[in-house]
Amino acid sequence: MLRTEESKFTSWYFEIDRKLLVYVLILIGLSVICMISAGSVAAERLGHPWNYYILKAIPFYIGGIIVLLGFSMCPTKWVRWASFLDVALGLFLLLVTLVAPHTINGSDRFVSLFGIANIMPADIMKPGFIIVTAWFLAKMHDTFGDNIFLNRAAWRFKWMSWWPYLITFAIALGIIFQHPDLGTAILYLAVLGAMLLIAGMPLIFIPGIVLAGVGLLTVAFFTMSHVHNRIVSFFTGTGDTYQVTQSIQSIQNGGLFGQGDSSFVKQSLPDAHTDFIFAAIAEDAGAILACGLIVFLMLVLQRLVVNATNARDKFVFYATGGAAALFGTQVCINLMSTLNLFAPKGMTLPFISYGGSSLLSFCCLFGMILAIVREDKWK
Repeated sequence: MLRTEESKFTSWYFEIDRKLLVYVLILIGLSVICMISAGSVAAERLGHPWNYYILKAIPFYIGGIIVLLGFSMCPTKWVRWASFLDVALGLFLLLVTLVAPHTINGSDRFVSLFGIANIMPADIMKPGFIIVTAWFLAKMHDTFGDNIFLNRAAWRFKWMSWWPYLITFAIALGIIFQHPDLGTAILYLAVLGAMLLIAGMPLIFIPGIVLAGVGLLTVAFFTMSHVHNRIVSFFTGTGDTYQVTQSIQSIQNGGLFGQGDSSFVKQSLPDAHTDFIFAAIAEDAGAILACGLIVFLMLVLQRLVVNATNARDKFVFYATGGAAALFGTQVCINLMSTLNLFAPKGMTLPFISYGGSSLLSFCCLFGMILAIVREDKWK
């Protein structure tokens, strides 16, 4: 197909990673279908009308698509500035959770916006965290060369060094951890570790990151009753295993081809529209289509990896690799929790689960990735 005009839209259309964009839009469409099914069951169980959750989600679907397409058209410079603003807003809202949190299910991780919507600052900050970390690593390489981890100058206390970044990250991680939100804290730590490895971190640093994760888990085990109970239940099969038991039974009841309107186990499955939405999908559509969803999620991950390996700029390489690490890790945690291969962590399935903060966050991140990949490839 020949390019006959050079409008901005035409340039965007031919330069964008259309496969990745289409994959994301299909996932959002699948989320709407899943929300009508799983969301209606969850709403009726709580005494709401069947369309309660889908009506609440529609503004976020529309906003998410606008954010996705809007950011995909931005120049890289705008993406970086938006990322710094996102991190600043996320840090401010994290501080708000310390003094005026909106508590849901015993967790102080939310902020209420004028009583209209509840947002989770740790979710909102994910795009900025990825892009700002990628910018920081690229600037460190430009300033100190390839040896940014063992170079003494990089560890001196000054503006462009490790300390300002690590201190800010530690403060944010500490607030997220005490919400309590162990799953998101470990997710942030794991993604940071992956990005540092991508940036050339020597393997001798890996035990330190692993110990930090183990330390968070140990502190949570002895200080947070819900974490203690979930870990004990996971390893011993005793205690409150209702969620994961219902999840497994829901998947088993679906069989290969699903139960459709005859699904009944999901009606008693807690969080069928959020954390355990994959189990509800498996019961409705069957194991074959559920596995097809997993394959589709892996196609999204594959496009991110391809864009990372083809990147010409270090910043784009780090950002796309970080997005792949975040997306892949969150998908794995959600599916492993659903399949009882991991203690439940209260983490959404990207683009699929109900949750305005999560959807907007991933739409923002993928829009930014599409933008910087497009400029890196064509400009």
